[in-house]
Amino acid sequence: MHAEIDYYELLEVEKGADDATLKSAYRKLAMRWHPDRNPGDQAAEARFKAISEAYGVLSDPDKRAAYDRYGHAAFKGGAGGGGSPFQDASPFSDIFSDIFDQFMGGSPRGRRQGPQRGADIRYDLQVSFEDAFHGAEADIALDVAVACDHCAGTGAKPGARVQACSTCSGRGQVRMQNGMFIVERTCPTCHGSGQVISDPCGHCHGEGRVERAKQLKVKIPKGVDDGTRIRLANEGESGPRGGAPGDLYIFVHMKPHPIWKRDGTTLFAQVPMSFVDAALGGDLQIPGLDKQPVDVKVPAGTQSGRQFRVRGRGMPALNGHGIGDLVVQVELETPTKLSPRQKELLEEFRGTENPHEACPKSKGFWDRLKGAWDELTD
Repeated sequence: MHAEIDYYELLEVEKGADDATLKSAYRKLAMRWHPDRNPGDQAAEARFKAISEAYGVLSDPDKRAAYDRYGHAAFKGGAGGGGSPFQDASPFSDIFSDIFDQFMGGSPRGRRQGPQRGADIRYDLQVSFEDAFHGAEADIALDVAVACDHCAGTGAKPGARVQACSTCSGRGQVRMQNGMFIVERTCPTCHGSGQVISDPCGHCHGEGRVERAKQLKVKIPKGVDDGTRIRLANEGESGPRGGAPGDLYIFVHMKPHPIWKRDGTTLFAQVPMSFVDAALGGDLQIPGLDKQPVDVKVPAGTQSGRQFRVRGRGMPALNGHGIGDLVVQVELETPTKLSPRQKELLEEFRGTENPHEACPKSKGFWDRLKGAWDELTD
């Protein structure tokens, strides 16, 4: 698996670069790294392909918006062998290669346009801490384009002829020359399919697909976290005229929990404790996500904010290897209502208290404050 380099870094431009800046940067880098100028250099060839891929995305407003939002995930290919729904049939790298072929005495390469792959779909799913801990199944409903039953996804009525588009010769793309550049556009006649139907299906109007409600059961694995992406291959939209379906991407969002927070596999909880229990020591017991009690022994003299780690009682790892820890943070609570007897006992305690011995942190603070005051008055 290779590292995915940011497209803006590949083109050596800022994220907000305009079209002219992108075009100038791409042309300069493509001329530098083109294989015809670096014969036998595989690294240069790989660099050229990466630069061309980056420009092919960033020069298209829709693709650029998708990349800025989802990154490289927006252009991942599916199990059907097709490319991303954001990719067109003719990468810009091939266009620039054609230009060099002409310069070097060759001829542009012809390419045929096959059935287009369907679009990927994103679905945002709210998951509770309990379902993330134990794993679960979720029922989801969505409207999605599926193959038309009446024409079996071909877009044509029975007996209708499907033939190559005469405008683009079945390629789905037409070429236009602008100075030294040759630009390819989607064919206006066949809209990129490369085919023309003599008698389109009346139910899907020649598209080969119709929109329909779809119910799916999604398995939520143990340990999913906020931002986890679950891919369901071939559950996206069907491609037009028999094209392979795209994928469905489930993006997990964790519902807030009244007690627990998490950082990866570590669970955190803030637990209130009376100052008497903190002073004398005691035991805390709270329910865990596994529905088993969690016992925490709090030693005498515990200060507010102290954390206690319980090994192996956190969230399971998504890949199934191990379980995280649980961290309990004690927050001391001062009583707001006291009975006369409680006030009497506290006054008695205050009369017998030696703050230098009972509260060393307080003693240190006042000693430092006295020293600072003495320096100011000297």
